[in-house]
Amino acid sequence: MGAIDPAAETEAGKEEKRAEVDKEEKKPKDVEVPERKDGAPRGEKEVVVVAVDPTVQTHTDTAMASRLQTQRGMPPIHVVMQHGTGAPAMPVPVPVPVGSTPPQVPLSTLNSRNYTNKISLFLFLLHFAAAALGVCFFVYKAIEGAVEPHTHRSEKHKRLLQYWVPPIEAAVLLGIILAFSWQKAVRTWPEFMVYFILWASFGITMAAGVLLLCFSLPATAGLGVALILFSIGSGLYACWVTRRIAFTGKVFCQSMQPVSKFKGLNGPAYLMVGLGFFWMLLWCLAVIGALDFYYPPLTIIYLVLSLAWTAEVMRNVTNLTVSRVIALYYLRGMQCNTQFSFQRAISLNLGSACLGSLFLPSIEALRILARGLNLLEGEDEFMFSCAHCCLHVMESIFNYGNSWAFVHIAAYGKSFVAASISTWRQFQQQEMEELVDSDITSSVCFLTGVSSGALCVILSASMTFATYKHYTATVSLIAFFVGYLMTRIGMALPQACIACYYVCYAENPGSRLFDSTIPHRLERIRTGREPVAPTPRFPHRITRT
Repeated sequence: MGAIDPAAETEAGKEEKRAEVDKEEKKPKDVEVPERKDGAPRGEKEVVVVAVDPTVQTHTDTAMASRLQTQRGMPPIHVVMQHGTGAPAMPVPVPVPVGSTPPQVPLSTLNSRNYTNKISLFLFLLHFAAAALGVCFFVYKAIEGAVEPHTHRSEKHKRLLQYWVPPIEAAVLLGIILAFSWQKAVRTWPEFMVYFILWASFGITMAAGVLLLCFSLPATAGLGVALILFSIGSGLYACWVTRRIAFTGKVFCQSMQPVSKFKGLNGPAYLMVGLGFFWMLLWCLAVIGALDFYYPPLTIIYLVLSLAWTAEVMRNVTNLTVSRVIALYYLRGMQCNTQFSFQRAISLNLGSACLGSLFLPSIEALRILARGLNLLEGEDEFMFSCAHCCLHVMESIFNYGNSWAFVHIAAYGKSFVAASISTWRQFQQQEMEELVDSDITSSVCFLTGVSSGALCVILSASMTFATYKHYTATVSLIAFFVGYLMTRIGMALPQACIACYYVCYAENPGSRLFDSTIPHRLERIRTGREPVAPTPRFPHRITRT
């Protein structure tokens, strides 16, 4: 064994001491802070953050950091306030941009389990039970009369079944085809269909009126004159609303966009159209049996009114179903289940649908009357007084009953009157009264039903005149009625989408789901750059060009 060089031993010892010194310097040291002037306790410990030059870091830093975290049990960065008790700082709230998401409506209000308008629901169910029993009884009487031996009554029933029923049933079949076709066309080409419906109703009703006049029968001549007069009126109306057609087409286009997000949304509309089809088939047979019942005119009038109310309820059930799905999409961004919404419409909200179906047709008729008187009020003093009286009545009616109410009925489970008040109040808060009062989407849907009725008249009147012309007038009248009702049921989907578009915008105008269509229109109306025709609620508005 050789002797160890003292110089080498000295150098090795120096290297070991230098390594130990480096390790001691790299360990974190607790620095005791002296007593401060602000009265903070002396025992507080302070973490000092020292900037380290990256060029002097070594590969052992990562291992040391992991070992220190394991030993001390603290996160990599620990900030302690120097002027305080050492409590962690409260998080700073991050501001949420306005309009980024719809306001969160309480779920309890969206899932109300209360039945609305129970009295109207009871009356409708009572009426429908009586109507169903009556229809079944009259259908039985019609079949019984047709199978009897050769009597005057049996001959009459056989003649009706042979010459009266086929054209009526053909009109019902054409009505359901037109209902599906109009709805599909409006969903596919919304902007184009607004122009087409306004002018097609003029041409189709004119053609139906001329056809009835050509039959040269007293009864058909009266119906033909009525259709021609209506055609002229619809043509003048199309010219009067020319400036509003482009905006209405945009509203149709924008409001129909959410429909593609819900594949089964048109299912309730198709179901209601199908139920209406089978009910009208039975109803047409029941009319034959009612002709031999006590007081035939009163019985048939009851059947007609019953059919009108039932068809309107079917239409508004579809309206409520679609309104709930689309309204929750706009208000909360929810993908609501269509089947659940349909169950609510036929149970909890059916009473409101019955009440609205009973009064809204009358309200719309009064609205048309008010528009006509508004145009004539400057002619003489009598018309001036009548117009003002009618306008005051209409103002009260609009506050307590309007078609916009179905959105709040479906979304919040309100009654018909409460929903009408709340929707119109929102329009007033957003200063949208002029915009919604001059809206023509309901008129477009109405003219769609009239066009279908006129097409049914052309088909059924031609068939009847070729076989048994004495029934032409009655067949034409009933064909128009059933064709109109079938199409109105089918057009409930686009009308509900448009109502949700207006009402939900009034409730949450800052939502990102809405574009600039409504704000731009409102700005033009307020600044006078968009002339808006006078309406019953705003008859004296001064417009600018």
